[in-house]
Amino acid sequence: MPRIVDVGSCKVGDSFFVIAGPCVIESAELCHAVAERLVAVTKAMDVPYVFKSSYDKANRTSGASFRGPGLKEGLEILRSVREKYGCPVLTDVHTPAEAEQAGESVDAVQIPAFLSRQTDLLLAAGRTGRAVNVKKGQFLAPWDVRGAIDKIKSTDNDQILITERGTSFGYNNLVVDMRSVPAMKRFGYPVVIDGSHSAQLPGAGGSASGGDRGMIAPLVRAAVAAGCDGVFLEVHTAPEKALCDGPNMLVLDEAEELLRTTLSIHEVVHDRI
Repeated sequence: MPRIVDVGSCKVGDSFFVIAGPCVIESAELCHAVAERLVAVTKAMDVPYVFKSSYDKANRTSGASFRGPGLKEGLEILRSVREKYGCPVLTDVHTPAEAEQAGESVDAVQIPAFLSRQTDLLLAAGRTGRAVNVKKGQFLAPWDVRGAIDKIKSTDNDQILITERGTSFGYNNLVVDMRSVPAMKRFGYPVVIDGSHSAQLPGAGGSASGGDRGMIAPLVRAAVAAGCDGVFLEVHTAPEKALCDGPNMLVLDEAEELLRTTLSIHEVVHDRI
């Protein structure tokens, strides 16, 4: 059994939980529409829910790509989501200074996969006292996340989540090795499957990343069957119009069916692993 992690008003790790929202904050209206629907769905399922969206997507294929509204406006929108719908909120941070500022406004900070070995960033995230969700780098073996865990723990913060999001597999492709789930669970922290970025095709769109939305559900189901404690999904009302990562975002109208199916799988395997 993984340790219980406090994410704002939610305790996660001892039961199935959901982290989901638009990839990047495109508007307050989009964030509110997604949060309202997912809060209702997860409340009906009686599972903890954390809203996720990024105020800045600093790692873009093209310098001309949409990145988000920036730190100040983005944090204001995230606070408005929490205040209106009562759900904890999570966002990416990219620098120690950002971690410090975001930690004053959100319930969890997230370390992007490409930054998962950045010592100063991990230490700053730990010092916020907030839960820290570490995306396992595409270049890391599952057991190598120990370094990130130890850096955060050195700040006396043990509120840690580890998220699987695929491993580089040749050009423009990722593969999820399901052996990584039990391997990372041995560290004693909740392990999450990021179905959206696992279905990404990095750089395959030329000036943007591509993706295969149809692979989100199979990957999520398989990872939860392998022992994942929670799921991470990027969700949009109209992914084909999204300003970032549209090809690997789940359609909001399809989220409930996937989450209910995945919860059923979790209930079958949770006490047997």
